[in-house]
Amino acid sequence: MVLAPLQVTAEALNFTWILMVSFLIFFMHAGFAMLEAGQVRSKNVANQLTKNLLTWSIGVVVFFLIGSGVASLAGGADWGAAYLASGTGWINWLYGAVFAMTGATIVSGAVAGRAKLRAYVTYTILLAGVIYPVVIAFTWSAAETGLVEQLTGVAFTDFAGGMIVHGMGGVAGLTAAAVLGPRMGRFNEDGSANVIPGHSMTFAVLGTLILAFGWYGFNVGTSAIIGDAFLGEQLGRVAMTTTLSMAMGAIAAGGVAWAQTGKVDTLYVANGLLAGLVGITAIPHTTTWWGALLVGIVSGAQLPIVFKFVESTLNIDDVCAVFPVHGSAGIIGTLMYPFVAVSLPEGVSIGSAFIAQAVGVFLIGGWTLTATAIIWLALKALGESRVTPEHEQEGLDVSEHGVETYPEFGSGDSVVADGGIMSEDIKATRGSNDD
Repeated sequence: MVLAPLQVTAEALNFTWILMVSFLIFFMHAGFAMLEAGQVRSKNVANQLTKNLLTWSIGVVVFFLIGSGVASLAGGADWGAAYLASGTGWINWLYGAVFAMTGATIVSGAVAGRAKLRAYVTYTILLAGVIYPVVIAFTWSAAETGLVEQLTGVAFTDFAGGMIVHGMGGVAGLTAAAVLGPRMGRFNEDGSANVIPGHSMTFAVLGTLILAFGWYGFNVGTSAIIGDAFLGEQLGRVAMTTTLSMAMGAIAAGGVAWAQTGKVDTLYVANGLLAGLVGITAIPHTTTWWGALLVGIVSGAQLPIVFKFVESTLNIDDVCAVFPVHGSAGIIGTLMYPFVAVSLPEGVSIGSAFIAQAVGVFLIGGWTLTATAIIWLALKALGESRVTPEHEQEGLDVSEHGVETYPEFGSGDSVVADGGIMSEDIKATRGSNDD
């Protein structure tokens, strides 16, 4: 009789924790919006913001109606197990949904500046309804043994989505960008790259810090707070490793950029901070303090190198560095698990754990790449993947949405004064005063 009230209290605290964490992860969409808006040209800002809004709005509905059922069914349970229950079942659904939408919105930064809105929305529907649900079906949502453990005998470790969410999103973004082709003027005929700078470093850095804030929900929030006892040891480790890896990612990316160019590139520092977060996301609950530093260093240092490879060797126009931030950093962090863990499960060696991690990376990456390529190639074959050259030059804000993000600095054809259109007399008076 004494245990029942304690169990109720524990459940109440844990589910309230899950809701608060879900709200925090949702706020990461503000970070993505600012980060991406800052890295695109001013003529494409409204388009990027619209994509972020629609990713959540359309994606979360699709995940509720289709995606959750697909994940349950493919994972070995019945269609409605994930979200048709009442009360706490819906809390769990929302928690899963904010993770799903994080993976979906990553893609928008890679295809910025040239993808048709309806093409992006179509892909978002299929990612939320099929691609991501299949990934979690053989990992987090597996009813019994996950696919990797069935194949290797060792379970795949991904605590908060370093590969399942971010790695998947990075691979999807790179694939979509490759199929779409680069923005006009991005590459010369000899394959050399031209820099197309974003319109606001301030927005990009603000978005970075908002994402970092939300990431504590992503990583620390993945742990319940009360089990048989207070889970302070795990919570503390996740908070510590997340923070150290984040910091070292920024330092390492800035350091490599400085070694390459003699300058500390602000955007590399910002994206390096995010890469450090992505790198630790699969393994924050098992990593030693020194391992967190190492994961951050490697994740941040690879960013300028991988970005240059994608740009100069592959000639893929990944506008917001989606793959080096989310893809390669997620892959690297996931693979580092057995080398930086405090301890491994009994009977699991470093070699067998690494094989399991590599198989998981291959399965998630291979499925995501294949499904994404099929969808975007089909859209391209139908002539629906990319805007016209004229619309790309004009900017997607006007061609896709009929608005200007900064009308005062645009054509001015439809801009009026705050009190209405100036009369000719007022214009004349102001002109004489100016003289």
